[in-house]
Amino acid sequence: MKIIKNVILPVFGAGLLMASLGAGAQQTSADLVADALVHGDRPEADAADDARRMPLEVLAFAGLQRGMTVFELEAGGGYYTEILSRAVGPAGEVVMHNPPSFDSFLGDSVAQRVDGRLSNVRVSRTNFNTLEAADNSMDMVTWILGPHELGYMPNGESLGDGETAFAEIARILKPGGLFLAIDHIGPAGSGVEVGGTLHRIREEVVTGYAEGAGLSVLRTSNLHKNADDPLDNSVFDSSIQGQTSKFVVLFRK
Repeated sequence: MKIIKNVILPVFGAGLLMASLGAGAQQTSADLVADALVHGDRPEADAADDARRMPLEVLAFAGLQRGMTVFELEAGGGYYTEILSRAVGPAGEVVMHNPPSFDSFLGDSVAQRVDGRLSNVRVSRTNFNTLEAADNSMDMVTWILGPHELGYMPNGESLGDGETAFAEIARILKPGGLFLAIDHIGPAGSGVEVGGTLHRIREEVVTGYAEGAGLSVLRTSNLHKNADDPLDNSVFDSSIQGQTSKFVVLFRK
């Protein structure tokens, strides 16, 4: 991995700072994430993706705090895992989760991310219906660009159904715990099935599952909205890849 020592962070306004937690001498969410983004051991390839992914704004919006326990659903190769690990610090914990069927796609990227580097990260490999965490144990669950996978069936096998998956999210969250959901917006009127074709899902579908599991919307953000996205093509279409319109919703148990 190439490591980057210096990163120019994006400028954000007072409104975003107010959305983060903390006061006085205590570091805000934005402070914690900003420090994580310039950590000397951070891979250079990650930093090159910050302008598109906007991790500072996203995690400040979510109210990330030092010492939190965070379950990162569908973490992929760990772009956000790295940031979460540094931000929550040694007193916190991050569970880096992926479905077993992603193994061939991920290769050794998870091992490269974690082994000998991120001591407060635990790796978990399960489908969405059985999350490896105790009841009421997590301060935050994140599912970034992943809820649409409820409609995706690699090798013809489901990764989990919506009702059970969201019941699991609610189960592992502490009372008052936070659930951050971000995904590519699906076409009007579409159901979870478009996750298997367009790799999208409507915000209303996710909110329906979340509220059905006992979670409530705390706040939403337009950080990743793009009015030029037609919403009816695959997220991998060259005309829109990397520029899709995405919803950002924070729920609370």
